[in-house]
Amino acid sequence: MNGFSWRRLYALMRKETIQVARDRITLRFIIVLPIMQLFLFGFAINTNPKNLPTGLLAAQPSKYERTIVAAMKNTGYYKIQILRSEAEAERDLRDGSLLFVVQMPPNFDRAVDRGETPSILVDADATDPTAVGNATGALQGVIPALTRDLPANRRAQLKQNPAFQFVVHARYNPEQLTAFNVVPGLICIVLTFSTLFATTLSITKERERGTMENLLSMPVRPIEIMIAKIVPYVVIGYIQVLLILICSTLMFGLPIRGSVLLLLAALGIFMAANLALGVTISTLSANQMQATQVAQMLIMPSFLLSGFMFPFRGMPDWAQFFGEIFPSTHAMRIVRGILLKGIGVSEIIPELWPMALFAALIIAVAVYFYKETLD
Repeated sequence: MNGFSWRRLYALMRKETIQVARDRITLRFIIVLPIMQLFLFGFAINTNPKNLPTGLLAAQPSKYERTIVAAMKNTGYYKIQILRSEAEAERDLRDGSLLFVVQMPPNFDRAVDRGETPSILVDADATDPTAVGNATGALQGVIPALTRDLPANRRAQLKQNPAFQFVVHARYNPEQLTAFNVVPGLICIVLTFSTLFATTLSITKERERGTMENLLSMPVRPIEIMIAKIVPYVVIGYIQVLLILICSTLMFGLPIRGSVLLLLAALGIFMAANLALGVTISTLSANQMQATQVAQMLIMPSFLLSGFMFPFRGMPDWAQFFGEIFPSTHAMRIVRGILLKGIGVSEIIPELWPMALFAALIIAVAVYFYKETLD
């Protein structure tokens, strides 16, 4: 057998495309699933995460600042780290490493003692309004914590003039609409379900239909079969993405602040990773039932640990470790970052290469275990 052949690959891709086009259930699935999940998930998700990463910018570290920081930690919502500069704060807030940045004003202690009401600025990544709403609501309980440290004459003035106040600046989603967080994540969830399950049954279906003999008798290589199984569903995935984007923009007013072409290119890698996983599951499974069970076992952690239900940074360290393995986690950050923050190529590269590596390793496993006989 000769090496890789584009002609053979084209023939296989044409065969797969015709087979998909004749499957009426799949065609209905393309239209119904994204719209149904758009409405179900767009209005239903609501959680209360804790231990959210928070950066602290302090002009002059002081006694009052330490009291306020301790009180914020005691709420359970804030996991505080010291930042060196505003540039670092902006970068970490933009790439999602931080969900909050607390900025203490200069001469804070002196302003409090003089009877003024200085403001502490809290920049919040409002792409997740659930985290912003609950965590910022807890800030009102922090203000009384400073009372015991105040001079006696200042404590007597608190009813008329509070010691200080928090000013929350909701970034990227000023109105704190839940749909702006859920709908971009829904793109990744829909693609995960549709692409993974589509190819999970591909090889096992060939075996059970008796058409596997035809494939094995053809002068094709395993890698050609794998690519041919994947490409048609990439096109289907793009149709689903465009449907969700159009409906989200018209129905929810979802902003698109970044490049749509960059988004589609990144999602192409994400879909390839999921499709490769599906083909691998199908290759290793003896029948469709087994393949479906394996897919269901993998899709649940991929869904829960991706950051779709609640902020990824608010999960325990062990959950974050496993979550980083799944392509859906990286795709979630890319989609929300491009749509809501307008991030560019340089900012999504750290999320692109794990997905590409995952796809390469998984497809290598499928090719290695692909059997060119029915035995």
